[in-house]
Amino acid sequence: MSSYAAAGVDIEAGDRAVELMKERVARSRRPEVVDDASGFAGLFDASAFLRYTRPLLATSTDGVGTKVMLAQALGKHDTIGIDLVGMVVDDLVVCGAEPLFMTDYIACGKVVPERIAEIVGGVAEGCRLAGCALVGGETAEHPGAMGPDEYDLAGAGTGVVEASELLGPARVRAGDVVLGLSSSGVHSNGYSLVRHVLRTAGLELEGSLPELDRTLGEELLEPTRIYSLACLELTRRTEVHAFAHITGGGLAANLARSLPGSVDALLDRASWTPPPIFEVIAGYGRVPAAEMDRTFNLGVGMCAVVPAETADQSLKVLRERGQDAWVLGEIVPGTGEARFTA
Repeated sequence: MSSYAAAGVDIEAGDRAVELMKERVARSRRPEVVDDASGFAGLFDASAFLRYTRPLLATSTDGVGTKVMLAQALGKHDTIGIDLVGMVVDDLVVCGAEPLFMTDYIACGKVVPERIAEIVGGVAEGCRLAGCALVGGETAEHPGAMGPDEYDLAGAGTGVVEASELLGPARVRAGDVVLGLSSSGVHSNGYSLVRHVLRTAGLELEGSLPELDRTLGEELLEPTRIYSLACLELTRRTEVHAFAHITGGGLAANLARSLPGSVDALLDRASWTPPPIFEVIAGYGRVPAAEMDRTFNLGVGMCAVVPAETADQSLKVLRERGQDAWVLGEIVPGTGEARFTA
C-alpha cells in the first residue's frame, strides 16, 4: 500500500520539529507581532508605521550558499541560521531600514526534528541579535531530491525606513570618509572556493593549523556578524550618508554600489590586518590576491560612509556597541569606483 510515509515524507516528524522550535522562535518576538491561530501566515501590526511621515518598506532575500555543506559535514547546525539572518538584515540596513520581521524556508531530504529545531533556533537567535522577529517559515521534506542528511535554507526579511532618511549614493560627497567595520571571518560568501581549497590542499575540517587557534572547521563555521543594530544606532546618533554590506564580490565592488558616479573611494589596505583565516585560504590554496579581493570580505563586513567631521563620533558609537571599526579610506572626486591605494 502506498502512503506519504512510504514515499519518504514524515508528517509527524515535521510536527515534532515545530514543537521543538517554538520556544526559541518566541525569543525573537517583537511587540508588533500578532498571533495567527491558524499558523498559515505571520502577522505584523502595521499601525506601527503611523509614526512615519512616508514609510518605505524594504525587502531582501538570501541564503547561505554552500556553507551549509560544512555545517552538515561537522554535524553542527545551530549557527547556520545566524548566517542566514545576517545575509538578509544587513542588506536591509544598507538603505537605513530597520529590520522588522523575517520568514525562513528549509528544504531537506529527511526531517530530523532535533536538527530542524537547531537550524531554526539559529535563525531565531539571529533575529534576536538583529532586533527583528521571526514570524513564520516552512520546512519541506524532499526525499529523492536530497539525501537524508542534506538541507538548504533561505530567508526573506522586511524593514522600514522614513523616505526622507533613505541612505545611499545620492548622499555621498567628496570629502566623506569610509569606515570599515570588522567581520567575524569569512561570513557566508566564497565557500565554493573554500571547499575547493580544502579538497586540493588536503585540509581536514577537524584538523588544526598553526595559523589558527581553533580547528579549521570551527573557524569556517564562525557565524556571520550581524551589523543592523550597530548601524541603526549610528544613524540615530550621528550623520551617515551610506552603508555597504561586503558580501560576494568583495570590498571594492560592494562599496562601489553605494557611490554616485561623481566620486571614488580610495581605500588604505594598510589600515587593517585581515584575520588569519584569509591567509590560510590564500596560502594553502594558492589563491591570487586579486581573486581573494573579489571573492571575500577580507575582514571588512560592512562599510559606513560618513562626513569627515562626524568620523570620530561614529567610531565612538560603534565601539561602544562592541564593534571594532576604523577609518578605511576617503571619498574623492571620480567616476564611481572603489579602489585600494596601497
